Amino acid sequence: TGIDVAAGLVEVARERTPSFIGHGRIRWMAGDMLDPGLGTFAHVVAMDSLIHYSPEDLVDAVAQLAERCTGSILFTFAPRTKLLGAMHEIGKVFPKSDRSPAIVPVRETEVRARLERLSGWSIGRTKRVQSGFYTSQALELTRHG
Repeated sequence: TGIDVAAGLVEVARERTPSFIGHGRIRWMAGDMLDPGLGTFAHVVAMDSLIHYSPEDLVDAVAQLAERCTGSILFTFAPRTKLLGAMHEIGKVFPKSDRSPAIVPVRETEVRARLERLSGWSIGRTKRVQSGFYTSQALELTRHG
């Protein structure tokens, strides 16, 4: 299942992806990835889906996904760097109607501390992803027990 809240982005993904991937097909949808009606998954990948969340809301969303995931969760978040932190603070000066949705930079240590409270899950690999101006932090959770 490939899902995004923006129907236009779902359509772009559908057009760019071959109709058959590996051993199955992708079910493309516009909607909320946290909708329990989507069912359960062996693995969840949430790329740049949580970059607008505060640390507590980010971990709450991951916890909701964890309830419906049997294997692993890989997600990205906006890491708090000096540059991104400064840009975020400057952005608060402008009225919300004059800017796009805010990316919320968070400290990896804070995300990790909150994730450690998720019962049945272990924090796995983590990697900074950078390309030009783009920067995010990828983090993996794996189910145990």
